[in-house]
Amino acid sequence: MLAGFATSDGTARFAARFAREQAAGFYRDAQGFLVSSIGIGTYLGEMDEATDQGYADAIASALGAGVNVIDTSLNYRNQHSERSIARALRACTDAASIQRDEVVLCTKAGYLVADAVPNGVLSAQDVVQGMHSMAPAFLADQLGRSLQNLAVQTIDVFYLHNPETQLGSLNQDEFYARIRRAFEFLEQAAGRSEIRYYGTATWEGYRRPQRSGGALSLNRLAAIAHEVGGTSHHFRFIQLPLNLAMPEAFANRDGGENVLDAAQRLGVTVIASASLLQARLARNLPSEIRDRVPGASTDAQRAIQFTRSTPGVAVALIGMSSVAHVRENLALASVPPLNQQQYASLYGA
Repeated sequence: MLAGFATSDGTARFAARFAREQAAGFYRDAQGFLVSSIGIGTYLGEMDEATDQGYADAIASALGAGVNVIDTSLNYRNQHSERSIARALRACTDAASIQRDEVVLCTKAGYLVADAVPNGVLSAQDVVQGMHSMAPAFLADQLGRSLQNLAVQTIDVFYLHNPETQLGSLNQDEFYARIRRAFEFLEQAAGRSEIRYYGTATWEGYRRPQRSGGALSLNRLAAIAHEVGGTSHHFRFIQLPLNLAMPEAFANRDGGENVLDAAQRLGVTVIASASLLQARLARNLPSEIRDRVPGASTDAQRAIQFTRSTPGVAVALIGMSSVAHVRENLALASVPPLNQQQYASLYGA
């Protein structure tokens, strides 16, 4: 089990090693960490040894190219992705190419995963739609499994995975009561240094208008965290999809404020997922978009540039299961993010 966790000093040390290679703006502040604006995701792929090794090699390559944000979940590839990350981290730390305090490691829990459902922990009332739970005892079990899979003593960011799944089955008061109980557990886990921070990783939750029954209220979540953990609460990250085809987190404004603005006001870091929309934006972009992204040489790089240049986004996650993908995508690291005028032009394309 790797001891330690990401620190301000460690992530600054990591970023300093790549200062000559990366353009200004590649690293951003996130809760005191210096994080790479491109992170590696581990969602898709077969559950076999070849894919496991492909991810492990890709992660090692990304770490060696200046990426220090790794995102996964217990249910990604039925625990295989977490274990592939452990393989890569162990190889890199054994080779002394990285230290644990230089890497921000993120995972998630919420879905019932085959071979990872604890016996005697969940009641029928704890499970929604037969597949999702936020019960504290369940989260404790899942956190323990993730720590074992990742072979670390501390996870830097632990997300409730798509909690909006439960909004279709519960009224608002019961839903947020469950959130409160989950947050109470997560604050305790932070107190035990099992996690550093927690948050919500969503698909629909922050994309829908607030008047929608399936929308999460970031204001209400932050208020609950404040009530549970005080001003030093650990609810400091959210993850949401944002890409050329799904700009709602930036475009949807409630009272003049989008969720990215709200996160900044509340001291919450935003991580963007689905930057390439599962490779659908990696090719065949229209010419009016291609012409407005200077410095990028592939459509994948153009799509990534849009996401990581969005005001309020700290990190754009890209699933990378091969070294070739890492090399293509990380070529963008030497290109500055789009400035405000360039981004506005691209957004309107």
